[in-house]
Amino acid sequence: QVVLVESGGGLVQAGGSLRLTCAASGRTFSEDAMGWFRQAPGKEREFVAVITWSEGTTHYANSVKGRFTISKDNAKNTVYLQMNSLKPEDTAVYYCGTGPASNLFASWGQGTQVTVSS
Repeated sequence: QVVLVESGGGLVQAGGSLRLTCAASGRTFSEDAMGWFRQAPGKEREFVAVITWSEGTTHYANSVKGRFTISKDNAKNTVYLQMNSLKPEDTAVYYCGTGPASNLFASWGQGTQVTVSS
């Protein structure tokens, strides 16, 4: 059973930066994709970014391209989300997930709050 633990959320002013961390334990080879979704109040959970463990392939939502960078550390089974040039509309609970692909995430972390003030 995969366990995901997120950290790194917080309060930041618009234009600032934060780095989220997601540490995985119990991951199997079938869970090749790992990444982030977010959910703002009153909205559905939406895709943010994903990376594959096998090849390091990345994919981003259009809303964060050029501002967010996802990366991984295979030795630590950890994925990072570097978020720069943050906007108030980035405010949400960010969830780390893993599975065979981003549309097949079956395991999720507890979420970490990111709040961007204007």
